[in-house]
Amino acid sequence: MTDARQYGELATQLILEARRSTQTDTLLKYNDGLVRSLIREQRDLERAAESLMTENTAPPPALLIIQTAINRNKRCLLAYHSHRVDRLRDMYWAVGGALPHILTNQDIRSKLSPHEVDYLRSYNSSVMEFRAEFSHELDITAGITHPPKDLHVMVRVVRDCGVIQTELGSIDFKKGQRFMVRRADIEHLIVQGYLEEV
Repeated sequence: MTDARQYGELATQLILEARRSTQTDTLLKYNDGLVRSLIREQRDLERAAESLMTENTAPPPALLIIQTAINRNKRCLLAYHSHRVDRLRDMYWAVGGALPHILTNQDIRSKLSPHEVDYLRSYNSSVMEFRAEFSHELDITAGITHPPKDLHVMVRVVRDCGVIQTELGSIDFKKGQRFMVRRADIEHLIVQGYLEEV
């Protein structure tokens, strides 16, 4: 570790980046270099703490400073990653639980680390498993601003979305067509912008 930099300076940079992301309401690119540098600093601090503990019989005051820096770095790393996970979950639900809308958008995809992409895929599969348990009674990806009035709804296809499996069978939704379908089967397509109520 260089003498020109103080303990915790890298962690402060991470927290400032998370704060900037919150203030601008955007997801900034994952700062892999800074995270790796902070982890290296953690290892250096842990080695320094171990050497101080073995040299003396009584722990020196420097050990308290090093332990405080280690704990602060850990908290900052956790806060940075927690902030990013929260932003990813918000983005996921903003598009109605449609993972392809996030992962195929190159602007968003370029800002994610490989671990975040894996997290989104795992989160999506967990949501789909949970949703499958309630598919006949409730659509958890539907908006809750106001409850639906009818079980069936007339929709017009705004964008092609392919063949969708419904309770009554499969329907091939092609642009410009109209269908009377069960709301629970297609609510997520309305939220995602593929279908529009007529």
